[in-house]
Amino acid sequence: MSQRLKVTIRCNRCHEKFVLRGRRERGKVDTGFKMCLCSNAEDFEIEEEALV
Repeated sequence: MSQRLKVTIRCNRCHEKFVLRGRRERGKVDTGFKMCLCSNAEDFEIEEEALV
C-alpha cells in the first residue's frame, strides 16, 4: 500500500522551491521530480508531510 505525501523540495543552489504531491512505496518517495530550473539534479533539501 502506498502513502500519499506533500513533498517540498528546495534547491540549495538557486533556492527555488517546489511543492509536489508524491507517493511513498517500498520506502522510496516518487514525485516525478528530476531537476531544478538551474540544472541542479543533486543538491536539494526535501521535506515530507503525510496527506490525509
